[in-house]
Amino acid sequence: MATRPDTIYFFGTCLIDLMYPQAGVSAMQLIQREGVNVIFPQAQTCCGQPAWNSGYRDEARTVARAQIALFPKPIPVVIPSGSCAGMMKVHYPELFANQPDEAQALDVAGRVYELTEFLVDVLQIELKDLGEPVKVAVHTSCSSRREMGVADKIESLLGQLSNVKRVEQIRKAECCGFGGTFAVKQPEISASIVLEKVETIRATQADRLVGQDAGCLMNIGGAMEKQGDAIPHQHIAEFLWERTGGVA
Repeated sequence: MATRPDTIYFFGTCLIDLMYPQAGVSAMQLIQREGVNVIFPQAQTCCGQPAWNSGYRDEARTVARAQIALFPKPIPVVIPSGSCAGMMKVHYPELFANQPDEAQALDVAGRVYELTEFLVDVLQIELKDLGEPVKVAVHTSCSSRREMGVADKIESLLGQLSNVKRVEQIRKAECCGFGGTFAVKQPEISASIVLEKVETIRATQADRLVGQDAGCLMNIGGAMEKQGDAIPHQHIAEFLWERTGGVA
């Protein structure tokens, strides 16, 4: 278990910035409430994953190199996304292998934590539920589950909330069909996968859907909205901040 830090870097991700800004704010507030200072480098952009997944290695390195330069201090880099965290922790070492700045890439990769992992394993956060009873379905992203191995952390956090009942959807461990550029390149397959996911979430009769990745939430929530019967969906950070009073 990592030593509890005094200060961390926060990497917000593109989708949090553009689509779910309150999730990013809530994540930082949760960390700050635990007495940890948060540094948010203003020049941060994309982690480079879209280019990497599409086979554009040189372009991915250019984008990733700009991010690496933003995290020089030997402190954790916390990311509210298993997908982006997986890119930086798992794929940066491969992307920068035999490059002049390989050491810097390895250093940053070794300091990356997905948000729920950081809250549970490093901060050992203790939560008190102040919300009304609610039934929640959980979606764990492929990257959180497979690359980062942190899919259980969201369950641990929700398990601390006394008025939250977790309802199981039978396809919880399966892909939502987003996959970043996959949804663009294979729209028919992507749409078929997400419709199956939506069906199983609705079958739980959950009041809300929560997840660790904004991309998955955007995809599932968008599919539900298109059908005209959407269940409210939230990033786990925003959900936790609301349930615990949102007191800084």
